[in-house]
Amino acid sequence: MLLAKKHEVIGLDSEIFKQCTFGEGITEIPEICKDIRDIEASDVEGFDAILHLAGLSNDPLGNLNPDLTYEINHQASVKLAKLAKEAGVSRYIFSSSCSNYGAGGDDWLTEESPFNPVTPYGISKVMVEQDVSKLADDNFSPTFLRNATAYGVSPRLRFDLVLNNLVAWAFTTGRVYIKSDGTPWRPIVHIEDICRAFIATLHAPREVVHNQAFNVGRNEDNYRIRDLANMVEEIVPNCIIEYAEDGGPDKRCYRVNCSKILEALPEFQPEWNARRGASELYAAYQKIGLTLEEFEGERYKRIAHIQKLIGEGSLDNSLRWKSPVNVLAKA
Repeated sequence: MLLAKKHEVIGLDSEIFKQCTFGEGITEIPEICKDIRDIEASDVEGFDAILHLAGLSNDPLGNLNPDLTYEINHQASVKLAKLAKEAGVSRYIFSSSCSNYGAGGDDWLTEESPFNPVTPYGISKVMVEQDVSKLADDNFSPTFLRNATAYGVSPRLRFDLVLNNLVAWAFTTGRVYIKSDGTPWRPIVHIEDICRAFIATLHAPREVVHNQAFNVGRNEDNYRIRDLANMVEEIVPNCIIEYAEDGGPDKRCYRVNCSKILEALPEFQPEWNARRGASELYAAYQKIGLTLEEFEGERYKRIAHIQKLIGEGSLDNSLRWKSPVNVLAKA
């Protein structure tokens, strides 16, 4: 999507999930294959902006080794911001999360609401916002995009995200399987609309986004988990809702107001809603012929894939490659 807007794009990725591509593959771009913790000043020189999404990307991964989560998600993100500032990179757009609000309850939450994270992942995002905001000055402008829970088809599709997961259970087993009691609130947003938010932020006047946080999504896309399950039951034929026997209330419960980004960034025009997204997922799973073994297995389950790479000796326990990874990248 950045390329379509005529931006010059360079990727930065450790390629831990290079074997986890879903569907027809990813767009090839020039790439720096390096762990985010190992970035040097020379890696960021000459760039106008950094769109930073690297990290351990969910709560189960974060809980696997909390110290590692803080090292990668917090310390490396702050280090990257400092290197960017020293190198004269003027824009730093950080992929934060509505997980910052954590145990937020039933009330509507805005960017001014208190943080209440309940997992190492959420805590790490809060710490980055707090530390990087202190670096803001006339030459370095950070912005924090607190994304709602992502959903939708993408080349590195994740099945640990609620709508993606519910549709996958329904398609492969005939059960819309809910692991909580279904009551928690969750804001959701399509991955393409997250991309639109990053691009709109990149294009916005500096004074509009300078050292600001924005909740990313739409107000109408806040759902209780059980309501998403009901929607999936309507879309996927011949399925029924089933609650896990040990499923209780989830501490992670937050209903998020996204009015600020919609008012401040007119370029940000979300195009997706949950029902259309669930239908898109169902069609993609049909096309691929997705099986339960695949989506619950080591290819698409992030934590299982990492444990496989450690077990076979490809990664060490710090999640670094033991030997150079073979990556095709254009010069």
